[in-house]
Amino acid sequence: MSQQTEHVLQQFKDCIPLLEVLTDENRQAIIMLLAQNKLGLNVNTISGHMNLSRPAVSHHLKVLKQSGYIKAEKKGVENYYVLTVRKPLEQLKSLITSVEYACNLSDDPKT
Repeated sequence: MSQQTEHVLQQFKDCIPLLEVLTDENRQAIIMLLAQNKLGLNVNTISGHMNLSRPAVSHHLKVLKQSGYIKAEKKGVENYYVLTVRKPLEQLKSLITSVEYACNLSDDPKT
């Protein structure tokens, strides 16, 4: 197996947790809700926009935070959740670029 193939396979492995997070429709909805509210939202506000309990929303926020899609900012006694997708998206884009290059779909290897 070539080094390039091994590198791409490792990128796939590294992206599995990022992709698994996105398979849940509730987490997708939270990401889109936060994308529309750049200053962030607290758990109660997010719960109010969704058909989920506060504990369920908290669980999804924890998963999104652990994967790097969001961060929590303390404002007073509340945590406000803000979208921070740059690092996960860069990792996914790098995987796509590597696969395109490996499949001769692109002339620009960014690996």
